[in-house]
Amino acid sequence: MIELVEALAPAKVNLSLRVAAADAGGKHPLRSLAQSIGWCDRLVVERADADELEVVGADLPTDEDNLVWRAIEALRAAGAPQEPVTVRLTKRLPVAAGVGGGSSDAAAALLAYAHLVGYGDPLDTVAAGIGSDVPFCLAGGTQWMEGHGERLTPVAQPFDDYWLVLAVPPFELATAAVYRMWDELDGPSGPELPMPATPPSLRQFAPLINDLYPAAVRCKPDVADWADDLTDRWGRPVMLSGSGPTLFGYFGDADEAREAVQVVPHQARAIAAAAPTGRGAHLDDR
Repeated sequence: MIELVEALAPAKVNLSLRVAAADAGGKHPLRSLAQSIGWCDRLVVERADADELEVVGADLPTDEDNLVWRAIEALRAAGAPQEPVTVRLTKRLPVAAGVGGGSSDAAAALLAYAHLVGYGDPLDTVAAGIGSDVPFCLAGGTQWMEGHGERLTPVAQPFDDYWLVLAVPPFELATAAVYRMWDELDGPSGPELPMPATPPSLRQFAPLINDLYPAAVRCKPDVADWADDLTDRWGRPVMLSGSGPTLFGYFGDADEAREAVQVVPHQARAIAAAAPTGRGAHLDDR
């Protein structure tokens, strides 16, 4: 009997994000080119006498407000065995940053708990009930996300012609507030990434745009200051991931990306250089 399972929860970057006006349910349909990258949280799920969640590296709730517990409870409600577990979540991904950390943690929790208790049914439906980004974070790779994130279309492409450097400014942005501001601004389009700055493998999807950028800047003008500063330091345009405030640029290889990390202002609350990956949340098979 398996006693312990480890899983990795990769960050999600919106390489492009187009937003439509809110529908009758108050949600905004979107079309986003989403990408998993090799920057991950780690979960350890172990059999225990009672349920318990420990979070290392971030001040997050450890009760049902945490998406990890919501994922496990949703899986139990779907028919998985009711085995008590302790979960240790080690956070490397910043919170409220637009890189899908909480959703990816939930996807990793689904995988780890299902493997631990021997639950073999598909996890897609359960994932969709937890949050709009969880299905993508479970599948991973390069995918078009449409609707409210529930419609995924895989994109076949090489993963070897660019690295990303991500810089997270020293403040948070609430997703709901950014979408409200986007509505108040009458649904603006974001700036286009110039073609010369677009990696060859992504040019077929150009122009890459994040429609939430103007709203993020209106909510927090420092976003634009950070974007301008990073553009100067890196010598290339930057983009916003999701509702922000994470900003990122494209680099040709690992060495170039690591050099770019060195010039990010030290005030950033997180900095990472990462390559695209074809995997979403997955069991740690080291």
